[in-house]
Amino acid sequence: MLTPPQVVDTYFLESRHQILEIAALMDRYDAAVERSGAGGSDAAERKLEVLRRALAIAADPRPAGERTVALLELFATV
Repeated sequence: MLTPPQVVDTYFLESRHQILEIAALMDRYDAAVERSGAGGSDAAERKLEVLRRALAIAADPRPAGERTVALLELFATV
């Protein structure tokens, strides 16, 4: 069983990488919108909104329940 500091030390780099990938996706999307002068499809906008909500759930310091369950339920809506 890992201690709280060991959990952070063990998974920090991998988690940082995943968050950077999400930020890069959003940056690429914003750049594509700028280039085309138009927004994305309704489906694309919906998916991005789900990602934004997912980040908020993941970052909540006092979640009502397990974050993983909440995220699975959220992603089931897409």
